[in-house]
Amino acid sequence: MNKSIILTITLILYILSTNLYAQAEMESEQNNVTKLSLITDTPEEGFQVAIQLARKGVTSTQPDKKILFMLRDVYSKDADAPIASSQVIAIHYQTVAAANNYWRDEISDE
Repeated sequence: MNKSIILTITLILYILSTNLYAQAEMESEQNNVTKLSLITDTPEEGFQVAIQLARKGVTSTQPDKKILFMLRDVYSKDADAPIASSQVIAIHYQTVAAANNYWRDEISDE
């Protein structure tokens, strides 16, 4: 067989196996993840939920862990990255706070 054909077939098999592995890993993670709830008892718990939501957003958009860890080196040296992360967490926290009526006790008009 021609070396280029063997190389092409090997490359295709590698790509297919990598994609299948990544898909299986992602499905496994989804099955093992506990479901998040926006409803929390305290603002502190709500903040932790906001952080979890931000993290899940990152891992959902970049499921390949090798690439994700490689990119950490890049954005760890970028001063704008922590600011952007804080903004994403703040937006999620606003959502959690609204879902919890800003942790106010509801006052009934009796």
